[in-house]
Amino acid sequence: MRRFFLCSSFVALLFSSCLSASEFKVVTTVKPLNLIVQELTAGAAESETLLPVGSSPHDYALRPSDVKKLRDADLVIWVGPELEMFLTKVLAESKNSLALTEQHSIAFRHYEDGVEINHSDHNHSHDGIDPHLWLGPKQAIQAANVISERLIQLDPLHKNRYEDNLLQFVSGVEKAIKDLNKDLTPLAERGYYVFHDGYGYFEEQFGLNNLGHFTVDPDRRPGAKTLVTIRRALQEKQAQCVFSEPQFSPAVVKSVVSGTEVNIGTLDPMATEIAEDKGGYVRFLHELGQSFTNCLK
Repeated sequence: MRRFFLCSSFVALLFSSCLSASEFKVVTTVKPLNLIVQELTAGAAESETLLPVGSSPHDYALRPSDVKKLRDADLVIWVGPELEMFLTKVLAESKNSLALTEQHSIAFRHYEDGVEINHSDHNHSHDGIDPHLWLGPKQAIQAANVISERLIQLDPLHKNRYEDNLLQFVSGVEKAIKDLNKDLTPLAERGYYVFHDGYGYFEEQFGLNNLGHFTVDPDRRPGAKTLVTIRRALQEKQAQCVFSEPQFSPAVVKSVVSGTEVNIGTLDPMATEIAEDKGGYVRFLHELGQSFTNCLK
């Protein structure tokens, strides 16, 4: 009898190991995107972020371990070539990838100007789709619907779980929108400058008054003319706040603000300090809202 119990235990353990080994694997490119995906895959699939925290998706260089992760993944979710250009060739013929900027059901915003951005290995214009869609609660919900549909298509055994996760995610984000509207609506007329032009989705959602930015791209240094223009506006008390970002030195922001009464705040578009666990994306939204509130009050 004991031998039978041991054999049964061994079979159960082996079966459990097989299930674990065959777990559906999802790889997302940047942490804020994974905050959304992990909510949708909870209890059904494994989700991990490709880029290390603090890395720039604009000019990231793939390591051999990254290539292996991409090959081993059942699904790779990325924003698109507008953000992660380094993946364009790698995923060109991939059947297990989902580029969100190719999805027509997501209401993308578009840059109005055509400023040329120079990276070390390529140039591209600051026009077309704004890829920072995770900063828009409405767009996050739309992206979640697209992602869930693909998850169900590729992993139908967990259809009910994916559908339940989606409902919970949407409910949490919609509640966050209501809460943030209460906090941010009274601040709608107060002007501010951001470090880089990446917060349009959040600003449009909550009607915030962005007066301009230091740079169109966080990897590009602000121009002297831009700094002079911003400083003049600050001296004329047109703005209440100037925001820096934790990934970059605040020295240029401090120098422009020096001698004025303008507040300095911090916005973290890459969710550096947000834990990748349940409710992470909603916490990210609230942290952004709190950053605006603290600096604009």
